[in-house]
Amino acid sequence: MYKIGEFSMLSKTTVKTLRYYEKEKLLLPAYVDFETGYRYYETSQLPELAKIIAYRQIGLSIHDIRNLLTGTDSQEILNKRKQEVLKLISDSNNQLLQIYDLLEGKEMKYEVIMKQLPEHIVYYMEGTIRDFSELVSFILKSGEECGTLNPTLKCIQPEYCYVEYLDGEYKETDIKVRYSQAVEKMGIENEHIKFQKIEPIEAVCIYHKGSYSNLREAYGFLIKWIEEHGYEIVAPVRESYIDGMWNKDPEEEWLTEIQAPVCKK
Repeated sequence: MYKIGEFSMLSKTTVKTLRYYEKEKLLLPAYVDFETGYRYYETSQLPELAKIIAYRQIGLSIHDIRNLLTGTDSQEILNKRKQEVLKLISDSNNQLLQIYDLLEGKEMKYEVIMKQLPEHIVYYMEGTIRDFSELVSFILKSGEECGTLNPTLKCIQPEYCYVEYLDGEYKETDIKVRYSQAVEKMGIENEHIKFQKIEPIEAVCIYHKGSYSNLREAYGFLIKWIEEHGYEIVAPVRESYIDGMWNKDPEEEWLTEIQAPVCKK
C-alpha cells in the first residue's frame, strides 16, 4: 500500500483532490491508521480514480459521478450531459457568429438574446379583432372578465403578459389573437376565459423600443436572424409588452419584447 503522498505521485493527482474525493465518498482510502491519521491506497484503486477523473473532465457533477459509481444506469446521465454540451456548443456558435458580424462592421440595431422561457400558468382569451386599433380594448376586456370570475386571483411578479397572432400569416384586418397573462394559479373559466399551464421553451428574443407601427422592422430582423442561424419557429411568436401607453406617455418610450419559440433544424 502507498501513503497518500506516494499515491498522489503515482496517480498524478494532488493530495488535496484525493482528500476531496474521500470527503465526497467517491474514492475512500484502502486503509486509515486512526492513530496517525495516515491514509493508504492500493494500486488496484488507480483504474477507479482514472474513471472519476474522466467523468470530471467531461463536466459531470460530483452527484452524478457518485451515482455512476454506485451502479446507476450510465446512459441517462451521459445522455443528459451530452445534451448540455450540445447546448453549450450551439450557444458558443451563436456568439461566434455575432462576433463575426461585429468584426465585419455590421450594425446591429437589435440585440438577439437566447432565453429559456419558464413554465407558467396563464389565463387567456382568444378572439378576432377588426384591426390593430382594437387590440388594447381586447386586452382590457379579458382582464375585466377574468377579474369578475376570479376577484382574488393575482398576477405573477414581475408581470408577464403577451399577445400571439393565430392566423398563420400577416393580416391587418380580422386578426385572430390570443392574449395571455401569467397568474399564480388556475382559476374559474367561462366560454371566453380559459386557463392553461405553458411548458418551458427556448426562444430567440429581441427588444423593440418605440411605436407598435414599427414592429414590422423588428420582426423582419428576427426572422432573418433565425433563418441565418439554423433555427426554426415552433410555436406562435409572443409580443410581450413591458412598457406602453399605460405607464409611458411618449411612444418612443414603449418597450416590447418579441419572443420566438425555436428549435434547431
